[in-house]
Amino acid sequence: MGVAGLVWLWSGASWKRAFALGWFAGTIFFCISFSWFGYTVGSFVGGFAWALVLVPAAVEALAFALTGALSALIYARAHPFLAPLGAAAAFALLEALRSLGILGVPFAQIGYSQADTPLAVFAAYVGTFGTTFVVCAIGAYFAQAVRLRSNGVLAYAVGAFLAIWVLCWVGWPARHAAPPSFRVTAVQGNIAQSIKWDKGTLATSVQRYTALTQRAASFHPQLIVWPETVMTTNLASNRPLSQKLGAFARSLNVTLVTGATDSHDGAFFNASFIYDSSGEVTGVYDKRQLVPFVEGFPAKQYLSWLPYSNLITGFGYGHTNGVYDAGSLRFAPLICWESAFADLAHAQVAAGAQFFVVSTDDAWFGQSAGPYQHAQIAQMRAVENGMWVVRAASTGISGIIAPDGRYVESTGLDREAVVSGYVGSPPGSFFARIGPSPVILVLALIVAGSLYRRNAHA
Repeated sequence: MGVAGLVWLWSGASWKRAFALGWFAGTIFFCISFSWFGYTVGSFVGGFAWALVLVPAAVEALAFALTGALSALIYARAHPFLAPLGAAAAFALLEALRSLGILGVPFAQIGYSQADTPLAVFAAYVGTFGTTFVVCAIGAYFAQAVRLRSNGVLAYAVGAFLAIWVLCWVGWPARHAAPPSFRVTAVQGNIAQSIKWDKGTLATSVQRYTALTQRAASFHPQLIVWPETVMTTNLASNRPLSQKLGAFARSLNVTLVTGATDSHDGAFFNASFIYDSSGEVTGVYDKRQLVPFVEGFPAKQYLSWLPYSNLITGFGYGHTNGVYDAGSLRFAPLICWESAFADLAHAQVAAGAQFFVVSTDDAWFGQSAGPYQHAQIAQMRAVENGMWVVRAASTGISGIIAPDGRYVESTGLDREAVVSGYVGSPPGSFFARIGPSPVILVLALIVAGSLYRRNAHA
């Protein structure tokens, strides 16, 4: 209904007015959706805390503004029955463009909101961007029916939608996934962000996570996952601790994935260290997609004059996909922010991953909407790629997600917890074969065709 209201406004406005309406609506939408951005960080910047939400919101709102302008032009040129498709494609296309690249901010995508609804099935074919397109098309056709006072437009659109949905549901590979048998455990230590990086907390973290992991020993997991940077040290140089963690993995005869920092080539990295059942480090995955202006500092040489820029962590950017053996299955790490990028996840699938391991630290966001948004994103990654997901979050939400997007096991927020269960071979999906690029291209072609149609008739 929100989309219907926006499209109804845009359809009768000039492109300039639609641009302004879109920017205004988008700023409000993103201020609400990003309200958790400053939950913890705001305490460091004092009077500038408001800017942590308003500035990103106003920038991301340009996607709504451009969508409004394109929609106004589409409604002025395209056939009345096809114009809603063009507007929906414009919305999804601009959402995709704002969500990719080094400065991408992929939270608050409309498609993510459908993780627990019947519309999630579309993500297995056209990804989250395509799911956004479906949601927006439904709203746009409703608005067009009101605008034209024609029930026929809505009836045809609903009939086509239901037919396509049934076909997608019947052919959905996740409905026929083989029973999982690979045993996994995710550990949630619940160490507050306010003390996590204190020097004395590292020993507490080691003690707590090893003790919690021992609870799962009777389950005999084949893979254990600890959250992002749970070891607040450079394991590449902290040899005594690294050896201790290796010995721990060996004692449990398990593959252990733990978050820490890494260093090489003169830079530090947010990383996942993988210890095999013999206690050896078999891989170190460096995070590739950093949170802009929080973990990484794009164009630092030009923007170092910004207030409080000295608070930016300044991690280096990883450059390689990481797929690692855990016995009978191969997994790919996604560290925190990375799980929101469909292209990065698909690259791991193309490299041979059979399930995802998401390590994250959502303690920054408290009990705001942030942890829940992030947990929904992991669900859509599972649906898109037809893969199991193991998610370990420092303060929650941790869990195991099936290829159809269901949390088969999960925790609450702000509590110590251990989640054990099973994952299995991926049933796969159409989207896992094609990735996001063809979807984005088709959206662009729909928009271009919608803008061209009326002129072609003339």
